[in-house]
Amino acid sequence: QVQLVESGGGSVQPGGSLRLSCAASGFTFSSSTMRWYRQAPGKEREFVAFISNAGGTTNYADSVKERFTISRDNVKNTVYLEMNSLKAEDTAMYYCNALVLKLNYWGQGTQVTVSS
Repeated sequence: QVQLVESGGGSVQPGGSLRLSCAASGFTFSSSTMRWYRQAPGKEREFVAFISNAGGTTNYADSVKERFTISRDNVKNTVYLEMNSLKAEDTAMYYCNALVLKLNYWGQGTQVTVSS
């Protein structure tokens, strides 16, 4: 079955950096586009970043452009989210998403807290 397992979250000060990972299994990873989403307390889940199956196309929410970078390793079946210049408003649970045969799959999430 499809499994997505996020890791790498934690607590950092404003201006800090974190690298999230999402290990995928149960589907042909190299054929699937991948996304990161986040959900802050009391808010709806929002799109953060997208990467095409081969990694040649990416796009980002305006709020994270120039600060976050999505990438993937199709040998390790892993997608990454490098987050720099973190702000308090980046505090959220971050989720990995895969679209597999027109069905959406989600990981369990990893918490990112940005606070001084």
